[in-house]
Amino acid sequence: MLDYFALGLLIFVGLVLFYGIIVLHDIPYEIAVHRNHPHQDAIHATGWVSLFTLHALWPFLWIWAMLYREDRGWGFGDGKSPQSHVLRLEQQVVELQQRIDRLEGTSATVDAGEGI
Repeated sequence: MLDYFALGLLIFVGLVLFYGIIVLHDIPYEIAVHRNHPHQDAIHATGWVSLFTLHALWPFLWIWAMLYREDRGWGFGDGKSPQSHVLRLEQQVVELQQRIDRLEGTSATVDAGEGI
C-alpha cells in the first residue's frame, strides 16, 4: 500500500514540476500580452524554444517583453504622451509671442517718445 502511495506522490510531483516549468516559461509572453507588445507571437515561440535550449534564452525574453510599453513605446521617456509635449510647446510658443508683442509695444512707445 505504501509503495502505491509513493508512486502516486512521485507522479504528482513530476506533473507539478512539468507544468510549473511550462507556466514559468510563459511569464514573458503574459507580460507581452499585458503590455500589448508588437512581438507577442515571437516571444511566445521563443519561450517554447527556450525549453529545449536549457532555458538560456529565458532571461532575454523577460527583458524583451519588459522593454516595450504601449504608452511610451520602446523609449525610456518620462511616461508622458507625445501629445502633452506638443501642448506644452504650443503654450511656450504662445507665451513667447506675448512677450514679443509686449516688447515690441514697449519699443514702439519709446521710439515714438524719442522722436518728439
